[in-house]
Amino acid sequence: MAKQLLFYDLITPVSSARHRDWSVRPSHKFSFASKANSVPLMAAEFVAAAHEYPIVFTLDDNNVAMPLVVLGFDADRSLYVRADGSWDAKYVPAFIRRYPFIFSASDDGQTLTLCIDEAYEGLDRDMNDGQRLFSDDGDRTPYLERMLEFVNQYQGEHQRTVALGKILGDLDILQASEAKFAFNDGKEHALRGFYCVSREKLKQLGPKKLQQIFANDLLELIYLHLYSLRNFEELILRSTTEQAVELKAATSEDSP
Repeated sequence: MAKQLLFYDLITPVSSARHRDWSVRPSHKFSFASKANSVPLMAAEFVAAAHEYPIVFTLDDNNVAMPLVVLGFDADRSLYVRADGSWDAKYVPAFIRRYPFIFSASDDGQTLTLCIDEAYEGLDRDMNDGQRLFSDDGDRTPYLERMLEFVNQYQGEHQRTVALGKILGDLDILQASEAKFAFNDGKEHALRGFYCVSREKLKQLGPKKLQQIFANDLLELIYLHLYSLRNFEELILRSTTEQAVELKAATSEDSP
């Protein structure tokens, strides 16, 4: 599944000393994400994302479950970026919308620094076009302030998602899953390395744990996750041509 930094290549702290004359050209193109077959999803995005994407989970070394939206079956291809670079869905995940900005954490995790991917094609280093990052006096522009606020909000949602992911991991209701389909000639495509909630294990949770995940909204997220699995069928249809008519399975479990 997805690497954490995905399409970020040259992450550099934003500073007036280096970026005073830089600007970001406004664009609705997402070609930078064309090779991402999944991206992280925050808990606050589940309602919007569940209508269009399959939502699945990964488990880290600390057994924290982190949600992802699946964008394609091939490791280096997104099925949601059109040939002209536009996004082929109504909702664009926040991980993609915040690009080319990102926070970098200090070694102790106590300090966050706003960074920018200097490899982004939409950067103008000579102030010829786009939204400036700094004024002539070296102050942050309203555009940079808005992006800083957006990345701050994203970071807050990330922390909440991690907290919920720890609870989900500790519940021990996730199971390794896969999605696969086949063309008429029998050639199979498969996506592995992710987890889904087991309906049977969910049903076996006791009243105390059910009350806990109801109170912190995790139960709602679980149901949205299960609902979203039906979008694997849409993902398969995006992957196939008119000749690929044999759909073998959406996930290892039946979607709702």
